[in-house]
Amino acid sequence: MQLGFDACGISKADALEQDAFHLEQWLETGKHGEMKYMSAYPERRSDPRKLVEGAGSVISVIMNYYPEKIQSDPKVPRISKYAYGRDYHRVMKKKLLKLLEYIKENIGRVKGEVFVDSAPVLDRAWAAKAGLGWIGKNSNLISRKFGSFVFIGELVVDMILRYDHTVKDLCGDCTRCIEACPTGAIVTEKVIDARRCISYITIEHRGEIPSRMKGKMNNWIFGCDVCQDVCPWNRKRIPHGEPDFKPHPELLQMTGKEWFALDEKRFIDLFSGTPVMRAKYAGLKRNLEFL
Repeated sequence: MQLGFDACGISKADALEQDAFHLEQWLETGKHGEMKYMSAYPERRSDPRKLVEGAGSVISVIMNYYPEKIQSDPKVPRISKYAYGRDYHRVMKKKLLKLLEYIKENIGRVKGEVFVDSAPVLDRAWAAKAGLGWIGKNSNLISRKFGSFVFIGELVVDMILRYDHTVKDLCGDCTRCIEACPTGAIVTEKVIDARRCISYITIEHRGEIPSRMKGKMNNWIFGCDVCQDVCPWNRKRIPHGEPDFKPHPELLQMTGKEWFALDEKRFIDLFSGTPVMRAKYAGLKRNLEFL
């Protein structure tokens, strides 16, 4: 695709009743931890018509972000691959806004809103409904072609379009992601207890890291890719071709000594404009010191 998206699908903009029910259960049992924003605007999360007046269609897109090269030494502090390059929210939003502008220029007066994991929208559910993949047991969207290392975005428009069909769940009896999780965060198929998740602990959690996590972090200091790395659908990884997702040239070669000597100036040099800035310097240092 000219804009850089790897796949696109369209679904009807109506209520996701089953997903709304599962979200409510997840929230009621406290599995969202300190992510209070997850409980805000529940009715908007499951019904895009409450986000965009007259919404008729949800255009979902995905972008592969698997890098050509990764951190080569598993013994050094590691960050999740999605955080190697520029913040995907900005990258995808810019492209989706261009898509909306193209639609307006070629079709006429169209009302639409762009969403990239930053508003009350169930991204994975919409991508699955649009036939871009299925929700795996690790709760990630899995594309048959690109695996689960994909970013998701939506464009909700007040147009009635031709809708795509959902695809079959191809996880089968495989439970590798559940078995591989070092903290048991995948409590049952497609249900994650964020309070146990390394990704949540290293990014969203504020304050001291719970002592129960000691010895279980596997050197992850921002995010975690364990449940994706073991997934058979990620064996045939296709490196992305998006320049904005390329890491700082020195990042992948950093030694353990360099990581632990990281000061704030170096932190900003390496991670300015990337998702790692969400943890801030103090958060990343906290994670490093906990290892």
